[in-house]
Amino acid sequence: MRFAHTNIAAKDWKQLSDFYITVFNCRMKPPKRDLSGDWLDKATGLKKAKLEGVHLLLPGHGDNGPTLEIFTYEDTHECRPIMANHTGFTHIAFEVEDVETTLNLALNHGARLLGEVTEKKIENIGILKFVYFRDPEGNIIEIQSWEK
Repeated sequence: MRFAHTNIAAKDWKQLSDFYITVFNCRMKPPKRDLSGDWLDKATGLKKAKLEGVHLLLPGHGDNGPTLEIFTYEDTHECRPIMANHTGFTHIAFEVEDVETTLNLALNHGARLLGEVTEKKIENIGILKFVYFRDPEGNIIEIQSWEK
């Protein structure tokens, strides 16, 4: 068994994919998806589901690693933004070389800050530096780095 992917239902899969490619060095894993049909309705529990999107290879895992699947459904529904303490999936995290540099890159490409860059010494592990922010569509991302 192995982890396969995480999905983001996006308003605009192309723009959101560009954000993750630019900020986190994700790479497209062809083919582009353009999916619909009874089989998709059965699997998703939706009626007349139609979607477009792409899988992005996540950095640090090679060509067969897990992906971030970013899809836009033809019929999308808005929901209120979640916070870190809401139930269910709340964020994805990336380990980065430099938190401030990555944060600034993300902010320059449409991200919005949630918290502030924070450091915490974790006994017997090291110093954790991290921050939470929202991608351009409001999904929460944590970036972190570790210092011994």
